Amino acid sequence: MSNPFSMTGRRALITGASLSIGRSLALAFAEQGAAIALHYSAAADKAFGQPDAAQKTLAEVKARGVGACLVEADLSREGAGRQIVADAIAGLGGVDILVVCASVQTRAPFLEVTGEQIERQFQINFRATVDLLQAALPGMKERGWGRVLTIGSINQVKPEPELAIYAALKSAQHNLCINLARQYAPFNVMINNLSPGLVATERNRWRRQDADDWKKIQAAAAPFMARAAEPDEMVGAALLLCSGAASYIAGIDLMVTGAAHLSR
Repeated sequence: MSNPFSMTGRRALITGASLSIGRSLALAFAEQGAAIALHYSAAADKAFGQPDAAQKTLAEVKARGVGACLVEADLSREGAGRQIVADAIAGLGGVDILVVCASVQTRAPFLEVTGEQIERQFQINFRATVDLLQAALPGMKERGWGRVLTIGSINQVKPEPELAIYAALKSAQHNLCINLARQYAPFNVMINNLSPGLVATERNRWRRQDADDWKKIQAAAAPFMARAAEPDEMVGAALLLCSGAASYIAGIDLMVTGAAHLSR
């Protein structure tokens, strides 16, 4: 293969694609020739103070000379995952690559987590993943080519006390990934998980307001490198696992943490 990371002719659906890691992956995949369906939540982008983020990302994707469409949906709604895939297929003609990137966190001591908070995290971080996969996998299997990348977290192996529910659901998603990888690898549908460490995203921008506090957070979360990753630093691993280069890679959990997962 002259370029094993080429995605020319492929169609990628990326959830949470308007900002942070999802945005970086959308732009990188477009650079490699993939048409992109960018899922986003208008309410989430507005809450981050970036109501035009999806439109801006769409314009940047199209500037790379590939087809693209927007798919707006609140993943906490019942059936949103299936509708997102249906809309992506309508916009692109099919889905060859699925990246499950969108998720939510609720930071709270375990005994203070409310039922509403648990349900919202369950719906967005796990149930929607199931719906996305059930809708996207049949077409990949039928065509004999597919790539699925679930975005996990270092919290699968190093859970934080205030992220107990988030960590548990990321572990559940990883388990689902392993289960399905065995079933679909014979059909050239490769399913893998990518687990970032601390990344400077919109979700944790509030933690970066105080430079001294952020420095301490980085040192604690990434003791060997003493810094958070930038969203673009997730691109290399994602390109590997979502392209033809992953023709013999299935069921792995690729830790992109600056070695933080090795700390005690």
